Amino acid sequence: MSMYETDEPHVAFFRPNDERAERAAETLRGLGATPVSDPMLAVEPTGELPREDGDFAVLTSKTGVEIAADAGWSPSGEIVAIGSATAGALETAGYEVDRIPAEYTSSGLVSDLRGTVDGSRVEVARSDHGSAVLTDGLEAAGSYVHETILYRLVRPDGAGKSGRMAADGELAGVCFTSSLTVEHFLEAAAEQGIRRSAIDGLTDAVVGAIGDPTRNTAEESGIDVDVVAETATFDALARAVVDECLNSRAQ
Repeated sequence: MSMYETDEPHVAFFRPNDERAERAAETLRGLGATPVSDPMLAVEPTGELPREDGDFAVLTSKTGVEIAADAGWSPSGEIVAIGSATAGALETAGYEVDRIPAEYTSSGLVSDLRGTVDGSRVEVARSDHGSAVLTDGLEAAGSYVHETILYRLVRPDGAGKSGRMAADGELAGVCFTSSLTVEHFLEAAAEQGIRRSAIDGLTDAVVGAIGDPTRNTAEESGIDVDVVAETATFDALARAVVDECLNSRAQ
């Protein structure tokens, strides 16, 4: 890690350009970093809605919850949330959350439900970039899985300033919150003709991943990951990245 001359480390994040980006920026500022917002994900609803007749309904994101709730979704079975943010959104919308896996990942949810869903109908409602680990794992556990794609995740026009900053050595850290943010970061850099230099620029930055799937995507793309969040939340990821930035500066 290299020393940075600015008073506060500049840390890039890729949250959608809504209240999530605002909260992320506030979190980073509270940790002593200068936030660099570069939204890499935008939501396009499909118009599809989750089925209501499943024995279990699995929601994987706050966005999915909001789409379902706005349409008046009324499930008859148990509601399962991957992660505290999804659970919080469900409760805010008036739903009772029956299960939250100890590990906020697709594999964690499969492990939590294995032995419980054999012979059950499981509705999985999520984005078009959901991992097959979840649906394949639930089917292997003996359940009948139906998947509803609630929304597509696309790269917004104009995304990519973080790639330019990385290439110019202006970033102290980055917070990758999904494999798709890694892929979109690299796509945006490639369109600007700086993919290689952006990756090289991250060598001198603290690269954080929210979990192992995101870390694997980054490393398979040639990006070295320095820290992985202890829990799959942005707050935990931001703290890990900023702490490492400040520790490396002090060395």
